[in-house]
Amino acid sequence: MTDPAKSIRIGTMVRASDGGAATRIAQIAGMGFESFEPFFWQTTNGQDLAELGKRCREAIGERDITISTLGMFGNPLEETDIDLQTLQGWKDCIDNAHHFGATCVAGFTGRLRGKPLPESLPRYRQVWSELARRAADKGVRIAFENCAMDGNWATGDWNIAHNPDAWELMFNETPHDNIGLEWEPCHQMVYLIDPLPQIRKWAGKIFHVHGKDATIRWDVIREHGIFGKEKFVFMRTPGFGDTNWTDVISELRLAGWSGSIDIEGWHDPVYRDALEMTGQVHALNHLKQARGGDFVIDPV
Repeated sequence: MTDPAKSIRIGTMVRASDGGAATRIAQIAGMGFESFEPFFWQTTNGQDLAELGKRCREAIGERDITISTLGMFGNPLEETDIDLQTLQGWKDCIDNAHHFGATCVAGFTGRLRGKPLPESLPRYRQVWSELARRAADKGVRIAFENCAMDGNWATGDWNIAHNPDAWELMFNETPHDNIGLEWEPCHQMVYLIDPLPQIRKWAGKIFHVHGKDATIRWDVIREHGIFGKEKFVFMRTPGFGDTNWTDVISELRLAGWSGSIDIEGWHDPVYRDALEMTGQVHALNHLKQARGGDFVIDPV
């Protein structure tokens, strides 16, 4: 009998640029993760993605684990060599998603470097209209992570999809049903945006969710503001930050959402390096408990 709790799966991201994604999946598949998001940073490094997808699925074996989403993070709107590799990576991920069992490819929109956000829109429309059609032909959805990568409305290097005002502009430029968001509360909290009302408004455009959290240091804000020398917010692994994940998942369910919440680690100031997987397994348990359903106790 299908567990209705698992209409929302809890998993993690797995680095894929270095060729070790399948090996890493095999190492951690027994820890209780229900999904994986293999992701590439700027380039696939010429890997045969059909063969990589086969190896990733073999590493999962008979376990009840899915790969719903591939990640391709870089700037496909610019035209340096590495940017062109990112654009080609998007095409290759779209064309080969089915070899992983994935139906979504996620990443950054890209951006015209150093320009105000609206100036990227013509190039955005040119690139993503073509990619949206390519993806639609393959039954693939495109999801943009809501990460500013230290950019803002006036300037930036990577992504325009970090702000709901930008989403309005983007989706007007590319009104394709298969273009949406890879959403997470952390990136909104970093900019002091309440994530819960956002789910209610934008759930229909949320195709994939990243499990990442934030701790807002209100005492620092009250004394130093947000532009002083003291860090006013920390990105956190779920379970260590301020997000009420029970509320987040409840809002997603109320909207009829199903899919994967894949943990994005490697940002927590405490549970990192030798404690990375300690933090991720805690996050896995925390998110499963917030969702309802079984959860694991100890990391392997």
